[in-house]
Amino acid sequence: MAEHIKIGDVAPRVQYVADGVQTSFTYPFPIFVETDLELRMDGLVQGSGFAVTGVGESAGGTVEFPEPPRAGAVLTLRRNLAVERTTDFQENGILRARTLNDELDYQIAALQEVKAQIGSAIQLDPSDIGGVTTLPLRPARVNKVLGFDSLGDLTVFDRGESTISVPFPNGVPRTVEDKLAERLSARDFGATGDGVTDDGPALQAAMNAAAASGKLLEVGEGVFRTTLPLLLPGAAAGLQMRGTILYAGPGGQAALTLGDGGTVNNQRKNYLGLSVYRSLQSDWIDEADVGIRIRNIDSCQVEIRRAERFTIGVQLLGDQRGCEDSDLRYGRIIDNRIGLDLRTATASAWMNALRHAGGHFACSSATNPGMGRFGVRLSAAEGAYRLHNAHLFTGPAFELQRQGTPGTVDAIPFLVEVDGRGLIAQGVRMEACSPFVARHTAGFSDARYEVAYVGTYGFTGCAVDYASTATRAGGTVLPLHQAAAALGTPRLAAEAANIRSRAFRWDGSSTGFEGLAVLSGNPVGPPNTLAGFCFPGLSLITLNADTVTLPTSRALGFVVDCTGCKEFFLAAEGSGLRPMAMQFDATETVLGGTAPVLWSNMNTAWQGPPSYWWEGNADLDSLTGGVALNRLQRVTLHASAAYAVIGVRGGNAASVLKSLRLYAPATEAPQVLAGAGRLWGTRELTASLAYDPPSLASGAVAIQAVTLPYVQGGDFVQAGFTGQASAFVEWTAAVTTTGATGTVTARATNRHPSTPIDLDPGTLFVRAVKPRL
Repeated sequence: MAEHIKIGDVAPRVQYVADGVQTSFTYPFPIFVETDLELRMDGLVQGSGFAVTGVGESAGGTVEFPEPPRAGAVLTLRRNLAVERTTDFQENGILRARTLNDELDYQIAALQEVKAQIGSAIQLDPSDIGGVTTLPLRPARVNKVLGFDSLGDLTVFDRGESTISVPFPNGVPRTVEDKLAERLSARDFGATGDGVTDDGPALQAAMNAAAASGKLLEVGEGVFRTTLPLLLPGAAAGLQMRGTILYAGPGGQAALTLGDGGTVNNQRKNYLGLSVYRSLQSDWIDEADVGIRIRNIDSCQVEIRRAERFTIGVQLLGDQRGCEDSDLRYGRIIDNRIGLDLRTATASAWMNALRHAGGHFACSSATNPGMGRFGVRLSAAEGAYRLHNAHLFTGPAFELQRQGTPGTVDAIPFLVEVDGRGLIAQGVRMEACSPFVARHTAGFSDARYEVAYVGTYGFTGCAVDYASTATRAGGTVLPLHQAAAALGTPRLAAEAANIRSRAFRWDGSSTGFEGLAVLSGNPVGPPNTLAGFCFPGLSLITLNADTVTLPTSRALGFVVDCTGCKEFFLAAEGSGLRPMAMQFDATETVLGGTAPVLWSNMNTAWQGPPSYWWEGNADLDSLTGGVALNRLQRVTLHASAAYAVIGVRGGNAASVLKSLRLYAPATEAPQVLAGAGRLWGTRELTASLAYDPPSLASGAVAIQAVTLPYVQGGDFVQAGFTGQASAFVEWTAAVTTTGATGTVTARATNRHPSTPIDLDPGTLFVRAVKPRL
């Protein structure tokens, strides 16, 4: 050594993780000889296979390998001096400074090593003085557990009797075994989570033990591959997962089933962090191929992080009991034909009052591209209970890949195949989906879909699609990209606030109503067009002081152009009134029973020829469970309808009508047809002809008959002339004949006392107004 080593304040230890490339590793502390450096690889001391440089250097040196250590290997370099005296000073000899410095350097280096080792040891706090810290002799500590007594002194306990307690007041000491047995871990039963080993038997053993002990089962970090379908019985307190189950078992099975079937109530459980992934993508043929099946839950907390590549990702199943009153949160529900299935299996099951949060329901574009896919399905097995009620979805996202523009397969967020009431979906996101947020195939009512975003492939809509099997128009869509505030209040399309005040005398036996058409339940013929079915007035309608009595054979309704708007809302005030709707195509030809109408809160009944109308199966004021749910009805018309009559008929001999209103969605402004060339709904009749009045002597009268169909005696009539004006020619009119083809006689009288008047040619107009009743 050229000079003595300087010992700085440098820890005598350094550690590296090899990257498979690096061959040179630095140690920043000095060593005196090469053997002072100890090298460990993954904890094992290495005696050869490397070279050391920098011996005797204050700044240390390097360790050189001819080949780089394997990637991931942990290399530990530390100074490990032999604690021995290597020099001796002679009495009365020369005390050389270099020799003394080398000796002191060696001692300081050794003390650094001692300090480093003491720093890694268990030791008392500097403020903790006294107490027993010495281990008992070997015979006294055989098969014992090391611990601390009530004074904090070191002692030993029997392995089966050692106790611990929480470091807080009133903590109760318990055995270590009891403490460790609070929760069960899948690894307690041999599960590895390495993604290769078949952990199925170990996982099932752990689940059986959790059920036998009533404990919560933990599945820790890792990928737990299983070739067995797994079942956690309902007797277990729950399941908490931080890892993922990789299912590599047979198809047509549920990879993970939680809870018991039959009549067992799976109540007050926590299923958290559930994550199941199928090793091979399902072909979506077999609906028994389910990722996570949860049975008969009640008052439970469920968190599903992942369910991927199954026919049905997650299925809540009501067996001989049901699922209710639980909170569920979803993460990635990917590449399943049906992401979430809410299903009843028996006639005694139910599916009610579930709250669903989040969820990314998506499919990859290459996953079974020729098959339809759905985010959430409400379903029932054959013969099972079909009334699903009160489901709340908050913030679900759907990215279902409808395959092309326009879409070639169904990619619909909600598929509702059951009856029931109350499905609320808020903040729905739709990307790459069909232009429908939902499809209803049965009689579900009171579903509301609030769509916050529609994107990808351009905006294509977010309506409700009613299948041919649907019996209710039970869905409402609130697209927030439109005027959301206005959508909460439908547009008033037509109104008869006081039906009685609209009544007028059409002829000697018939009553008409302004703005409305009168329909017969048994028209002669029957007719086949809009004009044939819509009468301006009919008999058998009784006018009361403030109301109108409609017999079962009569209906009153508004006639609308429904070319663009297919959805209306009907409200009526009165009693015993039955909603009805009649449809016509673009040529105004009546549509038959193959073009059904749907009502929102009641089933539809087809009244075939000669009536040709659809009506609800209950009166608007009838009660459902003691509640008047039917007073406001949505009516959804068939896609082929271009014109419709929407109104009410008498439900019994004493049916009374006070008022009638028709609404449309706020985005629509449908035309209401009455008068202006249509015979019904107007009190006023008009006609005209070209006329050249003769020369009139003073006091003379000229008479001209004008044909005015449907004018009747008692109608108010007037005449007017657009030719040359004269203050002395007075025009009057009178009804001269009655019948289907009526005549109005117009009279021109020269009131000038002496001068004859000859008017230029012009147009003669006559007008008749039916009297109010």
